[in-house]
Amino acid sequence: MTAVTTDEGRRPPLVLRNRAFGTVWLAQVLTQAAVRMFQVGVSWWLVAYAVAGGRGLASGLFMAVSTLPAVALAPVVARAVARFAHRSVLRTAAGGAGVAAAALACWAYAGGLPLAAAYAATLALAACQAFFDPCLTTSVPELVDDEDIEAATGFELSTQSLASLGGALMGALIVDGAGVAGLAVGCASAYLVAAVLLTTVRFRTPAAPGADDGTDVGTEPGADDGPRSLRGILAGLPFVRRILLCFTAANLFTTAVFVVIPLYTKSVLADGGSTVALLEASLGVGTLIGSFTGARVPGRPTTLGAWLLTLMALALAAPGLFASRFVIAGCLVVAGWCVGVIGVRFVALFQRLVPTADKPGFFAVMQAVLGATFPLASLLFGLLGDRLSPQTLCLIQAAGLLPAACALALLRDPDTDAGADADEAPQARTSHPTEPVATGGQR
Repeated sequence: MTAVTTDEGRRPPLVLRNRAFGTVWLAQVLTQAAVRMFQVGVSWWLVAYAVAGGRGLASGLFMAVSTLPAVALAPVVARAVARFAHRSVLRTAAGGAGVAAAALACWAYAGGLPLAAAYAATLALAACQAFFDPCLTTSVPELVDDEDIEAATGFELSTQSLASLGGALMGALIVDGAGVAGLAVGCASAYLVAAVLLTTVRFRTPAAPGADDGTDVGTEPGADDGPRSLRGILAGLPFVRRILLCFTAANLFTTAVFVVIPLYTKSVLADGGSTVALLEASLGVGTLIGSFTGARVPGRPTTLGAWLLTLMALALAAPGLFASRFVIAGCLVVAGWCVGVIGVRFVALFQRLVPTADKPGFFAVMQAVLGATFPLASLLFGLLGDRLSPQTLCLIQAAGLLPAACALALLRDPDTDAGADADEAPQARTSHPTEPVATGGQR
């Protein structure tokens, strides 16, 4: 193991030594930054410019619409990822999002952009992203060698933090300076460049059925019994299913932060888009740091996850007690770090526990299960935001995370936990030269 670490340490980062993966990685950065920039920008536009009354409901409804496709389209996404060439799926998703954003830009420049158009646009962009993300995760074996899969997964999933950071930082600022029209132009440009980049990449031909890699991409899975249904995949992974349920419950409260931030900025801090950008960037910076350091945080995944959810609860409670832009910014860095570490540890665990033939369906259903509470959380906290102060919403978020933390702490599966612990050593080894190993989470 030491020899491998030394040899790996002399190699350049994966995105530099593997041109195909590096190109796809850049396309991922562009698409995820675009969708995050659009969500943050339009959410701020609704609160600060477009809606005079019921700002919480308008913002919450917008975020709910942004998360519906990942849940509703899960079966369609799983079939598409399993049956079609992954480069085609990725390119079509990026190109379709670019066309939708360009259409919105033309409408906005023409003047009189109705709220319905903004909601329709985010629905279209979220639908395209619902195909893009699980397809990219599943296609990693088509881009890298087997020994680089963990490092590639780390780059791919930690990029979500990097893209979210850049997109969130720019979204509100662009709206303040150039309106929704300028925001849509920026998003369309990013998507279309990503589609062009994906056109230049040659994916490897999937391996023959029965091989260790490639059986889950581009063709029908190589399992003897054929692909399982989404319900069957989760039924066969009880430990993974219980983990997903814990984090689904936690997401009901964590994802509300995207509704709370613009309301907190407008009502409590009485600031503008620059403060929204600061707070969104703080969350992104924390998540990025967590993605880079998560593989080095010791502890069994379930126990560590429980402690991290508790720490996140404390971080989200502090802005409810102390109204300061620097307090909430610091607390969002801590909360983001918790999210990043959780993503590293648990997505790496899932990569090892899920059978190869089930991965196309699993990553689609994981996105759907984790995102199932997003629309509900957005609507609930949006409605509450019109009746309660944003500080009270922060305290509600914190209180809601504690039961999920307790449930995760009580979760035990000796066989899989032991296997996960045994895998932590190689995880740390491969993460050294290329930063994180496997990150993500729901994002």
